[in-house]
Amino acid sequence: MKFSVRSAELQKALAKTVSVVPTRSTLPILENLHFDVHANTLKITATDLEISVSVSLEVQGAQNGTIAIPAKRISDTVRALSDTNITFTIDTESNKIKMKTDNGEYTLTGESSEEFPAIPEFKGEAEVTFDVQVLQRLIGTTMFAVSADELRPAMMGVLFQFSKSEVRAVATDGHRLVRVNNKNLGNTKLTKDIIIPAKALSQLDKVAAGSETKVSISATHVMFKFDGTSLISRLIEEKYPNYETVIPLDNERMLIVSKNEMLQSVRRVSLYSNSTTHQIRLSVGKDELRVTAEDQDFGSEAKEKISCDYNDEEMEIGFNSAYVIDVLSHIDSEEVEFKLSSPNRAAIVSPVSKKEGEEVLMLIMPVRLNN
Repeated sequence: MKFSVRSAELQKALAKTVSVVPTRSTLPILENLHFDVHANTLKITATDLEISVSVSLEVQGAQNGTIAIPAKRISDTVRALSDTNITFTIDTESNKIKMKTDNGEYTLTGESSEEFPAIPEFKGEAEVTFDVQVLQRLIGTTMFAVSADELRPAMMGVLFQFSKSEVRAVATDGHRLVRVNNKNLGNTKLTKDIIIPAKALSQLDKVAAGSETKVSISATHVMFKFDGTSLISRLIEEKYPNYETVIPLDNERMLIVSKNEMLQSVRRVSLYSNSTTHQIRLSVGKDELRVTAEDQDFGSEAKEKISCDYNDEEMEIGFNSAYVIDVLSHIDSEEVEFKLSSPNRAAIVSPVSKKEGEEVLMLIMPVRLNN
């Protein structure tokens, strides 16, 4: 088995695959990358048995063959090289791998490719074409609200609901919720709900390339195909909670405020909140929002005021500052609108300026104020 490749090209391919490799696994073979050379194409595959990523690139002087190569060693070596030509010569009997450049020679031992788990042929029952930027935006807007609670596995992923030419992405951890509707999917007759694990979506953001991706869905898996790269992930086969029931329909008190002013204010004031509850108090009156926090254990307190647009009865509501910061940080608009009802009802937060074909709704559950 033999091939030559530019180190810069190989490094790009390794960067997309190596982050899937588990650092400690009960199956040591998974700490390797599968190299498959066929007809001047090198296909590199990594898997942790839940997610698999494959990247193909063109190589020169190829002699066909397969081998499993230690992921960390090969990745660290190639990353440390300046852009140069590398010639790989591999003895698949002894699993000895020699890498030769103009200035050096490196030898390491791989493992038989027969030990590496076979990646099953993917047969999708439904397919849809996504604009890569739309996909990345859906991931970037929802991922922060995914739950890390293993007792609620359905909430450890993002719910994607496809209907005709629209896709809805939903994430919640019980304290905050994000729902994004996007009508820029194009012409598709797909009607299906799937839950994609957060880990796979995080990986997807790293490998996404080009302008479009084909998404194939089966009963148990989803596959994303980019130019020369594919990612297959197991779906979360659980029922997603009925999130619609927690979105209040009668929040009629409207507060509009500068996103950046409020975000910076909450960040500063929250430094003085209780380190366990992170509680802040929002007091809203005519055209003024007051943000306050105190930590009675340490006798510290902070208060700030911000101008806003509000013409309703004065009210106070408490939140975990970390959740407010998260929500505001993921809204892409100069101004945000809070729809409020009462101190014990969830607040709805949304951008004032909306992108065409997109509707973003975020929800934060309040905390009980200690008067």
